[in-house]
Amino acid sequence: MNLDEFKILSVVLIFVTTVLAGLYPFIRKFKTTRPLESPAAEALASGVFLGAGLIHMLGDASKSFLDHGIDYPIAFVLAGCVFLLLLWFEHLGRRLDEHGDSNSPAFAILAMVILSIHSLLAGTVLGLSGSITMMVMILIAILAHKWAASFSLAVQLSKSRLSLRQALLMFGLFTLMLPLGVALGSGVLEYTSSYPLLEPIFYSLAAGTFLYLGTLHGLKQSTMVDKCCDLKNFTFVVIGFALMAVVAIWS
Repeated sequence: MNLDEFKILSVVLIFVTTVLAGLYPFIRKFKTTRPLESPAAEALASGVFLGAGLIHMLGDASKSFLDHGIDYPIAFVLAGCVFLLLLWFEHLGRRLDEHGDSNSPAFAILAMVILSIHSLLAGTVLGLSGSITMMVMILIAILAHKWAASFSLAVQLSKSRLSLRQALLMFGLFTLMLPLGVALGSGVLEYTSSYPLLEPIFYSLAAGTFLYLGTLHGLKQSTMVDKCCDLKNFTFVVIGFALMAVVAIWS
C-alpha cells in the first residue's frame, strides 16, 4: 500500500468513526456531555500527540526554516499562538458553562469551532506525512481521541437550543474538517517547490494543536491535569511519547 492509498484509508476510517460516534447521541437524545470513557486509549493518544508535536513537527519545521535562512524561532511562535488560541477558546467555553449557559447555541458553536480546528490541523499532518510508520501512529491517536470528541460534540449540539437541522449541519461541518485537512496537506506538498515555507508553516500550526491535545485538552478531564495521580494511565502517556521517539529514528 502506497502513501496515497493509506491516506484515503485513514480518511475513511476516521470519517466512519466520527459519524457513528456522533449520530448515536442524536438518535438516543443523550443529555450528558460525558461519554463512555476509554482513559487508557485517551492517555496513549495524548502521549502520541505530545511526541508528534515536539519531536517530529516542531523539529522538522524549525530545521526547514533554518535551511531557508530564517534564524528566528518562528516555528515555536506559530505553535505557541495556536496553543494559546485553543486554550483561550476552552477557557471561554468553561466560563459559559460555569454561568449556567451550557445549553446556549454559542456554547455549542464554540465547541464545534475548537474541535474543527483540531480536526483540520490533524488532517493536515496526515496529508503532509511522508512516512507510513508516522501516519499509522498518528492515525491510532486520532481514532482513540476522535470517537469521544465526536460523541461529546453531538451531545452538546443536540441538547443546545439549536434546531435539529442546525445541529446536524454543525456536526456535518465538523465531520468534513479532517478530510479537508488531509486534502490541504496533500495540496501543500504539491506546491513546496514554488512555496517552500508552506510546509513548515503548516507543521508549526499543527504542532500547536497536537501539543494542546497532548496536554491541556479537556482541562479538568485531561490525563495531564485533573487525572495526574492516575499513574497507570499516565504510563500510557509515556508509552505514546516513547513510541513517537522511536519512530523518529526511521522518519
